[in-house]
Amino acid sequence: MSWFKKNTAKLKAKSQASGTTNRPAVHDIQFFVDNGGSTNILRLVGFWDIKHVAAVDFDFNAFGQGYSGKSLTIDTQKIERFDTAGAWLIERLMRHLKSKGCTVNFISHIAEHQKLLNALADVPENKEVQTRQSYFGVEFLESTGKAMVDIKNDCILGLHIIGSMLRGSQMKSSKKIRTQFTSVIFHLYKMAVTGAPIVLLMSLLIGGIITQQSAFYLKYFGAELWTVDLVGILVLREIGVLLTAIMVAGRTGSSMTAEIGSMKMREEVDALTVIGLNPISVLIWPRIIALVIALPLLTILANFMAIVGAFFICQIYVGIVPETFISHLRTAIDLSTIFSGLIKAPFMALVIGVVAAIEGVKVGGSAESLGRRVTSAVVKAIFMVILMDGLFAIFYATIEY
Repeated sequence: MSWFKKNTAKLKAKSQASGTTNRPAVHDIQFFVDNGGSTNILRLVGFWDIKHVAAVDFDFNAFGQGYSGKSLTIDTQKIERFDTAGAWLIERLMRHLKSKGCTVNFISHIAEHQKLLNALADVPENKEVQTRQSYFGVEFLESTGKAMVDIKNDCILGLHIIGSMLRGSQMKSSKKIRTQFTSVIFHLYKMAVTGAPIVLLMSLLIGGIITQQSAFYLKYFGAELWTVDLVGILVLREIGVLLTAIMVAGRTGSSMTAEIGSMKMREEVDALTVIGLNPISVLIWPRIIALVIALPLLTILANFMAIVGAFFICQIYVGIVPETFISHLRTAIDLSTIFSGLIKAPFMALVIGVVAAIEGVKVGGSAESLGRRVTSAVVKAIFMVILMDGLFAIFYATIEY
């Protein structure tokens, strides 16, 4: 009881020195105790809100720790302003005193004070977190279900993006096309011109590697000359467009997702909506148009460089002279072989662009979300490109093309 008597006397002396007995300045925050015989009254005065409670937090908590009486009445009638911060200090004091067996009463003619304290009284002090026991089968089914829902949402969002692109670009016979050709040319330069060197180098190496490996195993059967047929058909029908699409998905698709996602993080997409523009037609449509044009062009270059790589390896490793290589290649391939690969390119480009746009618009407000969406865009785009190549292979086999 020594702390209680000493600090009560100190608070009363401070009040008397300031010229008041029961009330401090209006913009002050104080508490003091009146000895009322069998019970003590804790009077709270001033502004008990979040701006002022820090000044009395330590002393108020120390008062509760040092109080050893059997009863206490808390009077809040002279509080000028009251919010959750002040109510929580009172609630904390009441819980501590009740845990020591002290009887606590509350006096206030303001209903809002009592309502706020009642609301805090319903909050448990230590809420136990109930952990659910995990089972492998349940977790597998749960993750599978979430994956199916995500796929459904991505398909709906992809169709929404395609529809918004067509509608936003005024692609109707009764309206003028408003595609921003300057933006298309700029993105075409970024995707095709700046991306051509790495595609050309990759195709040159891939063509040479396929030729060397094919010749290495065909020489056991004395059929080294058939290396030209194998490389020509494989590159033009499958490998050229497939590897080019994978390179474009990793390079251009990730860049597209990062650009759209960063603009979404900086609320530039919302700004376009506010000024009355369709963000999909402004940001996504030019990129996809440029991608649909760029991928077939890059595929043509990739096919040519792969044939060039095969040409040099056939001369160096196998010993096939240029005249024999060219004549045998002309008999092995025709226009259907060339176009069977080029037909896939626009569809793969559309898939890459839509997947990149979907992941871009799903970016949240954090850098972690941006990195996760960029990674997801590359993985999903490559998967969809390989899946589409397989579907085309089944289709060509069905129609015997």
